[in-house]
Parts: sequence; structure tokens; C-alpha cells
Amino acid sequence: MPPHPRSGTTKPAASASHAQDARRLTEAVTRLRRALRASIRTDYPWETLPMAQVELLQVLAEHSPARIGDLATRQRLATSTVSGLIGQMITAGLVAREVDRADRRASVVTLTDAGHDQLTAWTQAHERRLDDALEALDDTDRAAVRAALPALFRLAEHLDDPGTLSDTADAP
Repeated sequence: MPPHPRSGTTKPAASASHAQDARRLTEAVTRLRRALRASIRTDYPWETLPMAQVELLQVLAEHSPARIGDLATRQRLATSTVSGLIGQMITAGLVAREVDRADRRASVVTLTDAGHDQLTAWTQAHERRLDDALEALDDTDRAAVRAALPALFRLAEHLDDPGTLSDTADAP
């Protein structure tokens, strides 16, 4: 058995059912993200913010101020990548770099009012598109989506916690 790419340990063969579920879920999430991004750009041509920057704005909205290294760790990206994105976002006025009050040798990044406004507009545009799409579904499908939300949030929590994935990969 090859090593599991995230944990470096050997992962037991998943049942065919779980592998098929994972493939279908990957396809569904990919199609949802692609369709949502494309529909937003059609209906809201101003929405050109790259997803990597949106994700950094979302993190900063929850955890600000933050050091670039901490943002990189949280997003599982190289520090140089995050630094480059932050540079672009500073130029766009979405974030600001300041001296860290706890350690004056370091700097932290904060969300600006413009960044907060852009994130709010982005979120509201996506919520409107999803609301319209949900409205187009029948009651049974809407109920199924609503019922799946708690499990999807738990799934996201497992994906956010690399220790959980390693533990699961080693389970018999």
C-alpha cells in the first residue's frame, strides 16, 4: 500500500462505496464552486477578486490582526505565496500591514474598511445566487440540501484538522 499523501502513513484500502462517495462529493463541490463563480461573474461583473484573496479576507475577518506566517499556516500555503497575495491586497487597499504591538520587530496584517466592504459584497452576491438556485429546486431537494448542511460542516472540520485525517487514515 502506498503512503497516504497527507499523513505519510499507509492507508487501508477504502471500501468501493466510500471511494465512490468521495469521487462524487469532489465532483459536486467542484461543479458548485465553478458554477457559482461563473454565475457571479455573469450577474456581477465587478466580482473579479481571486479566490485565494477572498479566502485570506475571510480568515482576516475572523482572525485579525495576523502575521503572514500564521495566515500561511492556517491556509496551508507557502509564506512567500501569502506574502505575494498580501502585497497585491495592500495595493488594492483591502488589507493593511502594521507593526505588531506585541513584538515591534514583526508586522501584522489587518482587514481595512474597503476589504471588509468587498468581502461583505462578495458574500452577499454569493448568498443571493445560492438563494435563487435553492428557490429553483423543489421542496424535496431543498430539504435534502438543508439536511446535509450539518454533515457538510462536520466534514469541513475534519478536512481543516490534519490530525483527524491522519488518525482516520491509520484506523483499521
